[in-house]
Amino acid sequence: MATLFRAIRHNGKAAAGLLILLLFVIMAAVPNLIVPGNPGTITDQVSQGSSGKHLLGTTALGQDVLVQVVHGARPALLIAVVAGLLATVISVLIGISAAYLGGAWDDGLNLFTDVVLVIPTLPLVIVIAGYFSHHSIFVLVIALVVTGWSYGARQLRSQALSLRNRDFLEAARVRGERRSYVIFFELLPNMTSLIVANFLGSALYSILTASGLEFLGLGDTSNSDWGTMLYWAQNQSALQTGQYVWAVAPGLCIALLGTSFALLNNAFDEISNPALRPVRRLRVAAS
Repeated sequence: MATLFRAIRHNGKAAAGLLILLLFVIMAAVPNLIVPGNPGTITDQVSQGSSGKHLLGTTALGQDVLVQVVHGARPALLIAVVAGLLATVISVLIGISAAYLGGAWDDGLNLFTDVVLVIPTLPLVIVIAGYFSHHSIFVLVIALVVTGWSYGARQLRSQALSLRNRDFLEAARVRGERRSYVIFFELLPNMTSLIVANFLGSALYSILTASGLEFLGLGDTSNSDWGTMLYWAQNQSALQTGQYVWAVAPGLCIALLGTSFALLNNAFDEISNPALRPVRRLRVAAS
């Protein structure tokens, strides 16, 4: 962990991504300490601009935009982390099991992964989310996990295939260690950086796709989330009526959160693979 934090501190992308992510984590953890209030509260001050009482103005229903933005960080992060974590777990189980077990297991699991990969993701996730009559965070997570694990499984399988015949794994098998021990205690620790990068990529996919589904009305429209804010802003013609902050603020938050995951993902690639690190110019002492 000390080596990891040292690497993050010396990587500009990782430091910037972690700083942005920590900001949203604080917003999600203690929203009432930052901006007290209920995001669903309706007042008689409709479509108001920025003021001392409402810093970002109010919506067409009289709801405080700043309160909705701050309180919307929790469900957004919840969807990104839970869906990204579950998709990563499935990717690890299928990808590494296929590579290590080999034979019929590899053929079957690899075929299943290829089938999921070639299915168009956006139409599939819309169909899955629209199939349920009750739209909730749980439904969004299911749709995101079902459509978001296959690419990571392919990457992890390729990496596991390159490690399967290494000397340290052969030594563990010669010692008579069980397959489960070899996979969890010998193989997985050597793939930690790729697994973390896969989680960050899945989280990025989850937050962007979930926001798009909520914008289309396939989420819980009664929930105070950035995607639902965009949905109501579009339905109430926020841009056409000059309420730009109502539409721009949640979109900016989604973009920043997605940027933080993308920066961390690229940084972990550079940390784990020295060939991807930027070349720094060396100062040549004048003779």
